[in-house]
Amino acid sequence: MAKAENFLDLPLEEVLGDRFGRYSKYIIQERALPDVRDGLKPVQRRILYAMNEERNTHDKSFRKAAKTVGTVIGNYHPHGDTSVYDAMVRLSQEWKVRNSLVEMHGNNGSIDGDPPAAMRYTESRLSKIASEMLRDIGKETVDFVPNFDDTIMEPIVLPAKFPNLLVNGSTGISAGYATDIPPHNLGEVIDAVIKKIDKPSVTVDELMQVMKGPDFPTGGIIQGVDGIRKAYETGKGRIIIRGKAAIEEIRGNRQQIVIDEIPYDVNKATMVKKMDELRIDRKVEGIAEVRDETDRTGLRVVIELKKGANSEGILNYLYKNTDLQITYNFNMVAIHDKTPDLLSLPQILDAYIAHQKEVVTRQTVFDLNKAKDREHIVEGLIKAISILDDLITTIRASKDKQDAKKQIIAQYDFSEQQAEAIVTLQLYRLTNTDVTQLEEEAEELKKRIEALETLLSSEKQLRQHIKKDLSQIKRTFTDNRKTAIEDKIEELTFNIEVTVASEDVVYSATRDGYVKRTSTRSYGASNGEDPGIKDGDHLVGLMELNTTDHILLFTNKGNYIYLPVHELPDIRWKDIGQHISNLVSIGKDERIIQSIPIRTFEDDQYLVFFTKNGMVKRSELALYKAQRYSKALIALNLKDDDEVIDVYQTNGHYDVFIASDKGFGLWYHESEISVVGQRAAGVKAIKLKADEYVVSGQVFDELTEPSIVAVTHRGAVKRMKLSEFEKSGRANRGLIMLRELKTKAHRLRGLYTVNEHDTIYFRTSKGETHHLFPLELSTSDRYSNGSFVIDSDHQGDVTGVWKEAVYQTPFDD
Repeated sequence: MAKAENFLDLPLEEVLGDRFGRYSKYIIQERALPDVRDGLKPVQRRILYAMNEERNTHDKSFRKAAKTVGTVIGNYHPHGDTSVYDAMVRLSQEWKVRNSLVEMHGNNGSIDGDPPAAMRYTESRLSKIASEMLRDIGKETVDFVPNFDDTIMEPIVLPAKFPNLLVNGSTGISAGYATDIPPHNLGEVIDAVIKKIDKPSVTVDELMQVMKGPDFPTGGIIQGVDGIRKAYETGKGRIIIRGKAAIEEIRGNRQQIVIDEIPYDVNKATMVKKMDELRIDRKVEGIAEVRDETDRTGLRVVIELKKGANSEGILNYLYKNTDLQITYNFNMVAIHDKTPDLLSLPQILDAYIAHQKEVVTRQTVFDLNKAKDREHIVEGLIKAISILDDLITTIRASKDKQDAKKQIIAQYDFSEQQAEAIVTLQLYRLTNTDVTQLEEEAEELKKRIEALETLLSSEKQLRQHIKKDLSQIKRTFTDNRKTAIEDKIEELTFNIEVTVASEDVVYSATRDGYVKRTSTRSYGASNGEDPGIKDGDHLVGLMELNTTDHILLFTNKGNYIYLPVHELPDIRWKDIGQHISNLVSIGKDERIIQSIPIRTFEDDQYLVFFTKNGMVKRSELALYKAQRYSKALIALNLKDDDEVIDVYQTNGHYDVFIASDKGFGLWYHESEISVVGQRAAGVKAIKLKADEYVVSGQVFDELTEPSIVAVTHRGAVKRMKLSEFEKSGRANRGLIMLRELKTKAHRLRGLYTVNEHDTIYFRTSKGETHHLFPLELSTSDRYSNGSFVIDSDHQGDVTGVWKEAVYQTPFDD
């Protein structure tokens, strides 16, 4: 008969859940998170305990690291040697821990991320302060448990005579939990513990009077006291850490940025490499060279700048775009009562104080028992010397040591321990001098027992003892704070000149969406030739700008495109530009109607929009400054089949003039148009009839009187003076500008305010393009239909009218 197989038939999800639950519990409690009492993870605790047991302490010579690692693995921590050695090395790295617990001879890595030498090459020992973590561990101060193979015992926590969790901090990731506790200054933490002992109800603000905030071994500057306060109150908080940098003058009337402290846990070599890449890739202008001049005297990174470079701007750019400034997020999770817990500063201090009370109590009980045992022996020895001759007689008459002890106990009423001490007494101790010494010892023991019993019976005495001990550690080990703290997080600002090489270029944009920038050299060599442009297309922008400027392109669909000039393709004057769809996503039937150059988004500037269905909108220019511009952004909301026909930049002191296809014109001041948000639809500009639409919206300075030129679909053109019109209010019907004919009535196709440099172009239904110089026309009154410049019967009706974009230098002072 086949042997029955002993298999369990269980659902997979049940098995997985159970096994992962066990694994998670193990790595949370036994690997990745520190204990709130001693601030150590199990591997760190085992390293320190093993070194202490091997007498590998600060007052002895260094010992091979491999020997310690072997002891830890063999006795306490059955895991990989690399993980143990790495943990041991980290305890010795002065740029990672505020007070090193292990001293190391040899290469223990570097702030550049270099690996340490192999453990067979390095030597180590406990540091002096690590001895305070282990002091009195032999006095039954902490619980011990059997090790993994039940051969020896190991502590579940160390006595930790100083608050190591806060002093050295901790970082770790386990299943479902992570921890990030920054290091602090030893003296400040001890002051906080003492303050908490003296006043258990102390507030976080009161604690922060003595414990200002984290104190990183790498120094640097912390910004954001509110973030520290929140972290101390809740366990979570965010601060900014930045390196310490100074701007120095150097030869040739130039400057350099010198960094001598970097943020905590930042790899210096990676940071320097990133800075140099920014220089090579020309992401930031003005950096001549990046050098790492760090040597045994200290950290020093030098960023040499070009002549005339904006040093403050470049430094701010480096803060924002490299690890010279980082965000640190507190996440103060530790094992508290065998459970992972997010802890506030008062909770961490309470847990440490409770641990110290237990440690000191157990230590006192141990010392008291030892003292009482010794007192008992001393009493026996004093009594023995007083009856010495009788005792000697009794001992000589006995068969052996055991019989002698039995006789002494029976005849003279000594205890077992006293009898043992008497029979093992050396003969030289039987002098008169020794009796005096024993009596003095008995007196001292009596006083010591009284003091220890008082300590055990008085909570106040216990607190005083802990405070005295902590104060002594503070006097011995504390040093000055390394990290400076600033109240507020500085907002990093820098001009675009920092990131872009300043260069004057000629910019052009066309109605169909072709844009380019051209070097002034290429433009100058063209001898006034027309730019490369497709048939049927025309310019909507032509101007000399700087690469640090920006362009706002507005489309008929109510969208706008934000374009930094330096990101435009650099194309020869005679070549067609690149289509805007290669730079940002845009609709197929969208066309460009306006191109507005921007140097700064000033507060007193506005954008005024006119739509075909008779709406007008005025918004602050500053609203249109974009941070992300990979796609077209909404400039205003359009309803139904409406579209934008004109957009202008104003300063609040402009007049507006709106014309409809039926020949009505309305003139009023822009203050009639209320200022609204970026996406608003606007307000009614002009009163239209059912089948009427707006052909043109114009703006002009309120102090000027421009000429107005109108073009009709039949090819008639006329110029009018502004004085022909009366200034009115928004949303009125306006005044008629064309004489109504019974047959083939004129319909407006275009209207512009013009000056002496302007040229008006129009295109006919037969594809012909014509142009005219409007100021060559004589002025007409409002009731005339102007003069024909083409014969529409033969050349086609006018379908489109535009004013040629004139070459501008818009920002000349």
